Amino acid sequence: MKEELIFCPLGGSGEIGMNMNLFAYGKADNQKWIIVDIGVTFADDTVPGVDLIYPDPGFIVDKRDDLLGIVLTHAHEDHIGAIAHIWPKLKCKIFATPFTAVLINEKFKEKKIDISGYLKIVQLNSTLNLDPFKIEFVTLTHSILEPNGLKIETPVGNILHTGDWKCDPDPLIGENINSNRLKEIGKEGVLAMICDSTNVFSAGRAGSELDVRKNMLKVMERLDKRIIITSFASNVARMETAFYCAEKTGRQIALVGRSMHRIYKAARQCGYLHNVIEPLDSRDVKNISREKIVYLCTGSQGEPMGAMTRIANYIHPDVFIERGDAVIFSSKIIPGNEKKLYKLHNQLVKEGIEVISEDSEFIHVSGHPNREDLKDMYNWIKPKSVIPVHGEHRHMIEHIHFAKEMQVPYPVKVENGDIVRLYPGEKPEVYDKAPSGKLYVDGNISVEEDAQSIKERKNLSANGFVQATILITPKGNIHNKPLLTFKGLPIYEKEEFQYGLEEEIEKTTKTFSMNNKKQEINLIEALKSTCRKYTKEKTGKRPLTNINLVRI
Repeated sequence: MKEELIFCPLGGSGEIGMNMNLFAYGKADNQKWIIVDIGVTFADDTVPGVDLIYPDPGFIVDKRDDLLGIVLTHAHEDHIGAIAHIWPKLKCKIFATPFTAVLINEKFKEKKIDISGYLKIVQLNSTLNLDPFKIEFVTLTHSILEPNGLKIETPVGNILHTGDWKCDPDPLIGENINSNRLKEIGKEGVLAMICDSTNVFSAGRAGSELDVRKNMLKVMERLDKRIIITSFASNVARMETAFYCAEKTGRQIALVGRSMHRIYKAARQCGYLHNVIEPLDSRDVKNISREKIVYLCTGSQGEPMGAMTRIANYIHPDVFIERGDAVIFSSKIIPGNEKKLYKLHNQLVKEGIEVISEDSEFIHVSGHPNREDLKDMYNWIKPKSVIPVHGEHRHMIEHIHFAKEMQVPYPVKVENGDIVRLYPGEKPEVYDKAPSGKLYVDGNISVEEDAQSIKERKNLSANGFVQATILITPKGNIHNKPLLTFKGLPIYEKEEFQYGLEEEIEKTTKTFSMNNKKQEINLIEALKSTCRKYTKEKTGKRPLTNINLVRI
């Protein structure tokens, strides 16, 4: 029986977000596993009451005795956001560079879990031995501090897992992309490269944070009133740009929003942001004149509870905005957020506030590789095989075409749950399927996609709710009238609706013998059907229906 080298994505292949990848090495009956990244994605309006979704870890939970640890490439939520939900089922070591480790620690503190014995800090550009894997962290550039590619060395060959990256010649904070080391890794030989597909449709290069800074300064120099910049808190280079431009234009700066404060604090703790002006507390700047202040706030995607939306709705306790002020959206519009963001833009413009976004000015660059960046990586690494991840199916298929253009012998298309044998064999191939799926964080409980609570809430949001409580006397008669409650139904004549429903309930109840206890279940089902049918006739809705029979 030969040793096998295996790759299996549980999340992030077929969607952008929720990244979770597994690697295994060994004979089929004795394989050792590692997890690379363990992220979330954010729910949309189709799942009412749910904010976060993460990959179902069941497949690897079953193998936890052979799990060597979780290795994290960087600190974006789509790569670390599920860790506090999944880790308690695994209880394994976690390996991360210093900045990522600070944010991981905070996640566990919020859950009141002591992770100190398990969280291991890995220094930048260093190597980690997890026999049979030897994992080297290679510094890349991305839209967050300390992004790492992973060279995963095994007895049968090397893998390069790129994580999220781009080629930024001037990242402003952190080191430049370690292209010399990547070229060396290419010369050593790479069996397979697992690579980011997010911007595969975008021509040219992703662009540099330095160019954003130059343009942001030009924009801010012409503005003469209050300025609000909204951006992703995790982009520390962009945060530093806001501080730099504030200082250059003779303004003070205040941070607004919990994650903005959290990331600022974590960056300072790890030795970054030490050469910038001190931010003021947003509660203390009310006396500073409009042309002397910049606010840097969260909510760049138009999130309903985000600081930016609350400011625009005049309900933020500390930040007031008025005609003549300017809001700079220094971020990308994430697909799916267009509707709420344009609503926010329109609301601001209507109030006489200038809105500046990537549509009108060069004030944002992506953190992912465009086609020219990808070409560089392919030329450095020259992999035998490429597995595109971190993309929807359309991105991944386009990335396969791109890999063929770049003369890669064996590109492999995967989706979540595919088990790819990288070795042995002439070429990598998908040879099996692991159970995969999504878990929804519903309140503080994780539930499956088809959970009853989710189905009921969807039904409630679409169709409303009817409840009937029927009191039954010892002789088996209905006492008084049924007690009715209905919510979320389009009813104008409530009394008329109620009277009609009472009649239908009484008619149905009379066809059953109340003295027979066994009949109760059948009666409840019949009454549900009656209520739904009557409501459908009157309103066009088939509501979620609940029947209570109470013997008195």
